[in-house]
Amino acid sequence: MAEKAIRLTSFTWEGVDRNGRKLTGSSRAENATKLRTNLRQQGIAAQKIRRKSTLLSLGQGPRKKKITPGDIAVLTRQLSTMLNSGVPLVQAFDIIGRGHENPSMQKLVLSIKEDVEAGIGLSDALRKHPLYFDELVCNLVAAGEQAGVLDTLLDKIATYKEKTESIKKKIKKALFYPTAVLVVAFIVTAILLIFVVPQFEELFRGFGADLPAFTVLVIQLSDAFQQYWWLILAGLGAATTAFAQAHKRSLRVAYAVDRVSLRIPIIGAILRKAALARFARTLSTMFAAGVPLVDALESVAGATGNRVYGQAVRAMREEVTAGQPLQWAASRTELFPHMMVQMIAIGEEAGSLDAMLAKVADFYEEEVDNAIDSLSSLLEPLIMAILGILVGGLVIAMYLPIFKLGAVV
Repeated sequence: MAEKAIRLTSFTWEGVDRNGRKLTGSSRAENATKLRTNLRQQGIAAQKIRRKSTLLSLGQGPRKKKITPGDIAVLTRQLSTMLNSGVPLVQAFDIIGRGHENPSMQKLVLSIKEDVEAGIGLSDALRKHPLYFDELVCNLVAAGEQAGVLDTLLDKIATYKEKTESIKKKIKKALFYPTAVLVVAFIVTAILLIFVVPQFEELFRGFGADLPAFTVLVIQLSDAFQQYWWLILAGLGAATTAFAQAHKRSLRVAYAVDRVSLRIPIIGAILRKAALARFARTLSTMFAAGVPLVDALESVAGATGNRVYGQAVRAMREEVTAGQPLQWAASRTELFPHMMVQMIAIGEEAGSLDAMLAKVADFYEEEVDNAIDSLSSLLEPLIMAILGILVGGLVIAMYLPIFKLGAVV
């Protein structure tokens, strides 16, 4: 007997939760009305629903997609909204899991739901999936469960995830454009050296005169590239792979790379501000959740995104454990700006460290935004200059002998 086809349609939607936050996502449902109802159960008022035609049959689900940090951020936001609306935790996981478009995410959510349904605490259920839920998230969820404010903590986790992912995306966006242009420049240069320069070399052989030194250099470079192109590409590939593996497996190499990256002009300043923003945002979130400062600093050390700052935070933790104030420990590292140290000191004295750190995080996140905008404006003329030097230099090298011959004639 043929399997019965289940016709489900994929939709992309935009809406707002009960707090007025804008949310976007993609879900599957029988129709737009059913999807609107499902979203309403999650505490989301749908504003726009767009249809993507998809046919799903039993045994023929959509291709699995990778679970991204953005998916986890949306999951925590949806859970927070639904718990705040009075939806039971197990039912919330069931609604989110069965309506998710990504089969991998659906499997993850329903697996957590089964554990929670079996009586396992949510934090323990999340710890079974360390690839998607780090120790920081699990600790915050555990604190929320103990204090009975899980919906509030999930809201803080969602905000934290959204802010950190926003910074990551902006940095990647700023670095992607120059990287792509430089790759194209390398390809164009290789094409000129392999196919164009040899044609000019044949022409120059009949001149019977000495070629300019610059032209000779380019011709020699072209000959070397034609003979050893495979070795050059293999060497670049091997060097890239070796560097990636060393960065992944060796803490010394990773630390050295992070330290050097902080000293790169312009880009280093952006990475430094991003690390400060993540430190402040993470510590603010954990401290507001009632996590003891010493325990919070251990989790914060791994969330800064830079090993230099991670090591500094661990050193701060030892100082705080010994009874020193946080602002004194921060000033000892010489990595935190004076303004940030003073804000921490004011927060400690006023008993509002979480609020002060949140303000610091907002400040540095805005600084990262402005720095990336400035970097994008600066990189465009710089990249054009690099392309002009590469391509223009090759063209000049090839035409110098022609100009010399014309002068002789």
